[in-house]
Amino acid sequence: MGARAYASLLRPANCAMIGFAVIVGYFVSKPAEVSFLKGALGFSTGFFVCAYSMAVNDIYDVEVDRINRPDRPIPSGVISIHAATRLSILVLLAGVASSVLTLSPAAVFIALAYALLSWLYNSKAKQTGLPGNVIVASSLAIPFIYGGVISGGDLARSLLLMMAATSFFSGVGREVVKSMADVEGDAKRGVNSIARNFGLRAAAFVGAGFFTCAVASSWVPLFLGLANRVYTYGVIAPDLVFVYLAVSIASRHDPGNAHRVKTLALGGMALGLLVFIGGAF
Repeated sequence: MGARAYASLLRPANCAMIGFAVIVGYFVSKPAEVSFLKGALGFSTGFFVCAYSMAVNDIYDVEVDRINRPDRPIPSGVISIHAATRLSILVLLAGVASSVLTLSPAAVFIALAYALLSWLYNSKAKQTGLPGNVIVASSLAIPFIYGGVISGGDLARSLLLMMAATSFFSGVGREVVKSMADVEGDAKRGVNSIARNFGLRAAAFVGAGFFTCAVASSWVPLFLGLANRVYTYGVIAPDLVFVYLAVSIASRHDPGNAHRVKTLALGGMALGLLVFIGGAF
């Protein structure tokens, strides 16, 4: 039960996705030579700093989770806030140590900035609504940039920046839609989300707008001549997912559909990752 609770706190599947995003960024930037060690260290940094973010999120969100997710480890009493805090510090140190071992000052800076943004969001910025959504979405784009930095590859003349932009837009859209499903709990914490301040309909159209921006940005590499055949045809699949999600949430902006859309958005983002990998070769 203890191991399962700690896994639930840290969400290893989410952390693995962030670590994998670093690996994708590493290869997409087309390094002159591939280093297995740097790739492993990059994955480790992404994984552990994300784990820190997950733990900090549950620590600060305990009152909201008592309403929205009473089954979570802290509100259910399985893990104490003190134990969660200690664990968050341990995984953060592991992530920073991995970045130090890459021997890249820029990598260490990015890892620390990622951790700082995670803390800032959970401690203060979440209440701001859209600015907080932007911070979360930035944390989805940063791992790709981090991977490019540790690889020493070309960030500008590769898919990397467009990949980061697409992830950012889809991330903002998902966070805005997610707030539609969390209105009751957000009211408890005083989160000034678009859904709370302007209503579910307004939030639905803003979320749909960001999903549309993600689709539009994914086509930029085609016009810049950066896309290979795999990317050219493969990008159609995740784009169709996000077009569907945009239409769905704009048509039905109730909390139930919002929960469904924000869950499906993760699948669309994972599918997009695969397309970017194919576009790297």
